[in-house]
Amino acid sequence: MEYSHRYRAYPNSEVVVAGEHQLNVHRQLYNHVRWDYTNSPEDDKPSEYAQNNKLPEWKRKWPLFAETYSKAAQATVARFHRNLSNLRKKKEKGHKVGQIKRQAPNDYRSVTYNQSGFNLNEKRGRSGFAYVRFSKVGWMKIRYSRPVPDYATIKEATFKKERTGEWYVSFSLETDDERIPEKPHVNTLNASNSVGIDLGIRNYIHTSDGKTVDWLNLEDDYERLRREQRHLSRKENGSNNYEKQRRKVAKVKRRIRRKVLDYQHKLTTWLVKEYDAVFVEDLNVQSMLQGDGNAQNKQDAAWRQFITLLEYKGDLYGTHVLQVEARGTTKECASCGVETAKPIWVREHSCPACGFKTDRDANAAMNVLQRGCSELGLGWPEDTPVESVTVPRNASRFWRANESFALVNATDAADFQRVSASHV
Repeated sequence: MEYSHRYRAYPNSEVVVAGEHQLNVHRQLYNHVRWDYTNSPEDDKPSEYAQNNKLPEWKRKWPLFAETYSKAAQATVARFHRNLSNLRKKKEKGHKVGQIKRQAPNDYRSVTYNQSGFNLNEKRGRSGFAYVRFSKVGWMKIRYSRPVPDYATIKEATFKKERTGEWYVSFSLETDDERIPEKPHVNTLNASNSVGIDLGIRNYIHTSDGKTVDWLNLEDDYERLRREQRHLSRKENGSNNYEKQRRKVAKVKRRIRRKVLDYQHKLTTWLVKEYDAVFVEDLNVQSMLQGDGNAQNKQDAAWRQFITLLEYKGDLYGTHVLQVEARGTTKECASCGVETAKPIWVREHSCPACGFKTDRDANAAMNVLQRGCSELGLGWPEDTPVESVTVPRNASRFWRANESFALVNATDAADFQRVSASHV
């Protein structure tokens, strides 16, 4: 299993100068890789392997490239081809894609060292801190908030300068599979220890057993962002005051991202600890953002990030996480399977065929659960009728809007269950 640890870094002035120089050199190398690929014949585009073989020649021809560490330079070439592969995959799925853009100085903010060229010293410095040495850069002090496990292998190290001016160091770790908890056998799964999740509009999520989680309230943060952006628009581009204000805007954006990520970490950790199997809709997030409606709220939801975290936590805690087809989960009746068209403003499911009534999102969540069980070959247990996992339409929510920070403040599953018990 692969995962990562990220640490705040505190480089001294000399290391800052060296780090910024390496960022600039690798940015120019990335742009040269792009230029070499773009200007090659259509029937003879160079592969990542071919461009890695060109690196010695480029270093002789342009001495600036010789200032890079060999493995870091190869990682920069790999970054271009990884971006190229991602664009190709999107195009195959029918998305409209352009070309990889040339990187401006403010766009290229990280350098990765693959396998070698870095060294972690956990004993140097006072307690709670460590040092990482990057070739061509020097020793970088980090706040060692969580030690790298002894059984984990550091495969890559990356230093990054954020738009706020802060520096971070990330380690890509690899752990043997025997260290990962074994997932429960599918024969032991049923509706009582599994859950379906509907990623909704009125609520952030709605579970098949009747729990709802409200949206994270970010209105004050967005109001501050709009205010800071207005101040930025009045500054002269390129001036010192513009740069100071730009960093203020970046810090507000960072605060929003951190709130959303923290919210999702707490929620996904609780889900994989509470259930043996979690089923979630496979959503086309990009098309949802391009459609009509409140795109800002949809983007705040960061549903693709939420699903990615859920899958990662499922492997980490030994929980089955499966994405199921999202089409028709709202229209289809969870009790009899008859489809009924419902406009977006209709929030209640009422089946004309069997008379089953419940909340619209609850019906979708139950359909997600049934589809997940079906894909795992479990079927739907007859002794667990769908009505037993519904809640009254006007029942108390899992969290109310003014109590949504209970999740953020819950530090583990026990706290999460305590908070939920007090609000259900």
